[in-house]
Amino acid sequence: MALTAPPLSLYVHFPWCVSKCPYCDFNSHALRGELPVAAYLQALLADLDTQRAFVADRAVTSIFMGGGTPSLFPPSAIAELLAGIRDRLELTDEAEVTLEANPGTIERGRFADYRQAGINRVSLGAQSFAAAQLQMLGRIHQADDTRRAVDELHAAGIANFNLDLMVALPGQSLAAALEDVEVALSLQPLHMSLYQLTLEPGTLFGARPPAGLPDDDAAAEMHGRCQQRLETAGFARYEVSAYARAGFHCRHNMNYWSFGDYLGIGAGAHGKHSSAQGRIVRTTREREPRRYLAGVVRPPAMITVAAEDLPFEFMMNALRLVDGFEIAHFEQRTGQDWLTVQPAAHRLQQRGLLQLSPQHCAVTELGGRFLNDVVSEFLHGHEPNRYQKTLKAL
Repeated sequence: MALTAPPLSLYVHFPWCVSKCPYCDFNSHALRGELPVAAYLQALLADLDTQRAFVADRAVTSIFMGGGTPSLFPPSAIAELLAGIRDRLELTDEAEVTLEANPGTIERGRFADYRQAGINRVSLGAQSFAAAQLQMLGRIHQADDTRRAVDELHAAGIANFNLDLMVALPGQSLAAALEDVEVALSLQPLHMSLYQLTLEPGTLFGARPPAGLPDDDAAAEMHGRCQQRLETAGFARYEVSAYARAGFHCRHNMNYWSFGDYLGIGAGAHGKHSSAQGRIVRTTREREPRRYLAGVVRPPAMITVAAEDLPFEFMMNALRLVDGFEIAHFEQRTGQDWLTVQPAAHRLQQRGLLQLSPQHCAVTELGGRFLNDVVSEFLHGHEPNRYQKTLKAL
């Protein structure tokens, strides 16, 4: 069965932060000295030059600038970068262009300049509106910084913005978690990400967990009540941790979860594309910024996804979606017949973890609570340890 080329996105990684948060396991590095703006922009475009042949003349439907803290880069640099991208790739007329921003790194009035540069969506890392929680999380901003940043977004005409919010924080009560949600709702975002603090290996919190973390039952109740409040406010949950008002799903992330293609440029960036030979190829870049800058003229490291691993890779993404996926979609994006995974899907259906029809597949409410177990069922040879780190990220 032949692959059908899916939509194409572009991810741009900015690896620097003012400081490293103790819970963060992303590829971010505390800034030491002056930010190498010009050198990094040049490297990003050189990186894109080594990869654009992978996707021929396909148009890009979304760009996501993540980090790290992309908002450390001034609007003029973002404008220069987007101009360089447009010189190399075609963008659709309605392309979504997202900038991640830390409220503590935004100067007053800047969002108007980012909008003029080509940004039409922003994701703000609010995390909490309680001063004690922000301090515990190692955030450099205060709640008022988030409020001011949102005021500037509205003034700039960027209504399409996301707020990241954490729940089940150390010492947090149910009332405090719900108060954070109320404050977030008062700022009128069109999208929200709601997720629990996780203790990741290799992080400061992973080595020394903070005191006062809620137990599993308390955390689940807190998360559930906050989710209910978002839903009553008109935010539909469409993915594990994503909520949006009608028409404002994050198109870039939807492409990830739908097993779409994306180029990844920047230090530590990952990509995935369907090759002309009918294979699915994953790419990675050097994580450490100095090594990335030194080696960017070479193509990224590439690995072809083995045919037996494609069902797992597809399910790891698509089953995050509350509405699931069409069976035909699985066949088009993997090039495999549904019959290859039908036995595993039926086993999960019998356990009440999947709901199936001849055309559609989705997790049940129970399956959503045990998503790692559901996805593991599609591992080739049922060897969960092969993908233990990947499954943990779900």
